[in-house]
Amino acid sequence: MTANFACHTESSLPPERLFDLARSVDAHVESQKGSGERAVAGVTSGLIGEGQEVSWRARHFGLSLTMTSRVTQMDYPRSFTDEQIRGPFRSFRHVHEFEATPGGCIMTDRVEFTAPFGLLGRAAEKLVLRPYLHRLIRDRGRFLAGISS
Repeated sequence: MTANFACHTESSLPPERLFDLARSVDAHVESQKGSGERAVAGVTSGLIGEGQEVSWRARHFGLSLTMTSRVTQMDYPRSFTDEQIRGPFRSFRHVHEFEATPGGCIMTDRVEFTAPFGLLGRAAEKLVLRPYLHRLIRDRGRFLAGISS
């Protein structure tokens, strides 16, 4: 079973700027200071591009976790997708979409994931992981949208 959710973030930034902030390793690290997340391999600073990978290490639920993601699709400045290639999930896919508005843009984050551990993982998806990840992605979007142009 796959869990999913979407977060919509309005921003006064133009789509091109928010697109680049969303693929900035440095902005991501800054937005995740609470979990001590850092890039430890692959692209560890600057902008990540299509076909490139980054390995993140962070502390969530008291555990030190490492996840390696690859950007599998990029359509500048409309969308890009990153997917876990190694890490704690059975699968994890994050689609980032950007739509211009008269006042800036709307960023939509679409996340699909499957937890490990069978039935126990499915329960964790619904009760713990989905709300936790939704809050994490929502807060990250708000952080990025608040960066001055």
